[in-house]
Amino acid sequence: MALAQPAGRTLAAAVADLRRGWEQRSLWGHLGWQDIRQRYRRSVLGPVWITISMAVTAVALGVLYSGLFDIDLALFLPHVLVGFIVWAFISGCIAEGSEVFIANEGLIKHLPSPLSVHVYRLVWRQTLFFLHNLIVYLVMLFIYPQDLKWTAIAVVPAFALLALNGAWVALTVGVITTRFRDILPITQSVVQLMFFLTPIVWVYDELVNSPNPDVAARARLAEFNPFLHFVEIVRRPLLGQDQLWRHWAVVLVITAVGWALTMLVLRRYRSRVSYWV
Repeated sequence: MALAQPAGRTLAAAVADLRRGWEQRSLWGHLGWQDIRQRYRRSVLGPVWITISMAVTAVALGVLYSGLFDIDLALFLPHVLVGFIVWAFISGCIAEGSEVFIANEGLIKHLPSPLSVHVYRLVWRQTLFFLHNLIVYLVMLFIYPQDLKWTAIAVVPAFALLALNGAWVALTVGVITTRFRDILPITQSVVQLMFFLTPIVWVYDELVNSPNPDVAARARLAEFNPFLHFVEIVRRPLLGQDQLWRHWAVVLVITAVGWALTMLVLRRYRSRVSYWV
């Protein structure tokens, strides 16, 4: 059996794994693209089915909650659609990241490549899905034009931060789940729960500015939800809204702390993954 990890439980070895994995972009880029083609090999529309499914769900929930919350559909539906697009990327990185090494057991045991290759492959695949889903956003712009500003370019560094965080989450949760398989269903349940706790199908600003002080106070608790900040740094520029720099500050802190934790996990347990799978 050829182990995929270089020897050594040092920080330098962990960094080398990430660097060598990045250098093999042609490998994980090809594998990520093949994942999509394989999944929709006999389908006429291919990956567009993902976009159609997401669009139908977002529109249905947007129309429903627009009536329940008595919010203008022209304002609420773009909010929900873009929120769904961003959430699909976030939840995909977490859910698939929790089993990224388990699902690639054969490659890890027999292909001499860094562990990070499988994480880069996952994030690349989710990025392709994200780009497919942007078709819904472009269609929405024709139906509900947004007052986009030059600050819309901020979506590029915002998505880069999403990808960076998706990578460290997949690495950390993937290693832990490989050792403790009970973490997998827990992770999936948490992702489902956080969907409802994150302002995807409800508007945070509407509740915070509610005339009912109790509702406003409870709504402010959403600030402790890290997913709120990740969604907002992408959604606000896409909807032409002003940036709130506290969202960026929180995301940057989580990125730094998350990668620091990941490097510790990768240094200590990277060499054991091939035995755990």
